[in-house]
Amino acid sequence: MLFNIRYPSIHVPLILLTLSLLGCDRGPTEKDGVYKAEVGEIPASPQRPGDPEKGYDALLNRSVVTCGLPYNAYLKTRGAAQDAGPQFPGRTGRNAGLPYMLTSHVAASGVEIVTSNCLACHASTFNGELIMGLGNAFLDLTIDPLIGIEASAALVDDGPEATEWRRWADRIGAIADYMMTDTVGVNSANNLTLALMAHRDPETLAWSDTPLIEPPPQNPLPVSVPPWWNMGKKHAMFYNGEGRGDHVRYMILASTTCTDSVEEAAEIDAWFVDVRAYLASLQPPEYPFVIDRALAERGAAVFDKTCKECHGTYGEQPTYPNRVIALGKVETDPEVARKGFSDADRFLKWFGRSFYGQLSQAAPALGYVAPPLDGVWATAPYLHNGSVPTIASLLDSRSRPTFWRFDREGEDRPLYDEVGLGWAYRTLDHGKAGAMSWEERNHIYDTGLPGYGNQGHTFGDDLTESERLALLEYLKTL
Repeated sequence: MLFNIRYPSIHVPLILLTLSLLGCDRGPTEKDGVYKAEVGEIPASPQRPGDPEKGYDALLNRSVVTCGLPYNAYLKTRGAAQDAGPQFPGRTGRNAGLPYMLTSHVAASGVEIVTSNCLACHASTFNGELIMGLGNAFLDLTIDPLIGIEASAALVDDGPEATEWRRWADRIGAIADYMMTDTVGVNSANNLTLALMAHRDPETLAWSDTPLIEPPPQNPLPVSVPPWWNMGKKHAMFYNGEGRGDHVRYMILASTTCTDSVEEAAEIDAWFVDVRAYLASLQPPEYPFVIDRALAERGAAVFDKTCKECHGTYGEQPTYPNRVIALGKVETDPEVARKGFSDADRFLKWFGRSFYGQLSQAAPALGYVAPPLDGVWATAPYLHNGSVPTIASLLDSRSRPTFWRFDREGEDRPLYDEVGLGWAYRTLDHGKAGAMSWEERNHIYDTGLPGYGNQGHTFGDDLTESERLALLEYLKTL
């Protein structure tokens, strides 16, 4: 059945900133300063210890992005006092009155600013509850961020506030064309990070108004934001096996929006070790609806036969193989893996020469990591590009829609489908063509666009309908 979920309306200012067959891994190999890896198992790397409690506080009350809209101008954009919306406990001071995805920060100039934080992409609401680490599947990155930024210029006072606003506006202006997606919900964090790299000297992190290396393509490939609660299991941070070694150095790459020196990057790195420790301690939410335990038990046997080789086992003694599956086996849309492996050497060299690469290795592989499935029922849509709306359609490739959109009719967000495990959606008979508004086009997921394909991962196609239903029930227990 469909479970009716209503959400409070939250105004989000436009300052969101925004990532062969199975073989045996020989570890990352280096050539000309570029580390790449083969498919297969990803070896573990030691992580620096941190304090999870301090990390939680820092996540809620600090930001790696240290430029933004002056607070006084932010107040003017709000007009009359507004409810900040749902909050995580522990927001303090000014932050307690801001939406959870925004943070107050006092810049070196002494000007108080409001900037986006990690939760803009890495928190969302499910069943009326704000969930830490749940990727935001409804974030709208189709809108040009410069529209809101330029509109705020008239609200900024002269002097130091104007200087802070200009710094922020110039940085977003440099990357705006690299962060706009074709569809609401997919994320461009990977592409905008590459655009930031292009504007920074890798050794000093000094900003250049003109690119120092060729920027990435302006049309970002779509990425679905993975859940944070799997961080403690993962040996590499990203879908293509990239982000090995010390995870913190990769996590704080978003700071390159405003971090203009190695010294400033090191300060952020020092406290983000605690954030990483907190993320590694996160547990998935429990399925909030009824589970047929007898059916789920039958589904566990189907899972063992069909899924555990790549996705691991669950229960009291879980296992997770940390394995990159080659493109030729998984057969999902190859563009993210191909671009990261074959067309990104200049960015891999930049990373290797930078402060961020001192403890970490990029090491992309030509394939995709089979992710842990803890809390998978909450993380729709599916595959690395968010092209498959439900787990039911993931397990039967013949049922996947070519054109679809979330079914928001009468709701702020779509209903949750307890049978298919995902957000309710409508299958459409057209893509971007035809007479429709820009708003309508941007809400359509068109699997024919480059990087948006929904092919592959056909491992559930041979299951019987009863096996598939049992497997879906078992996945509710993870």
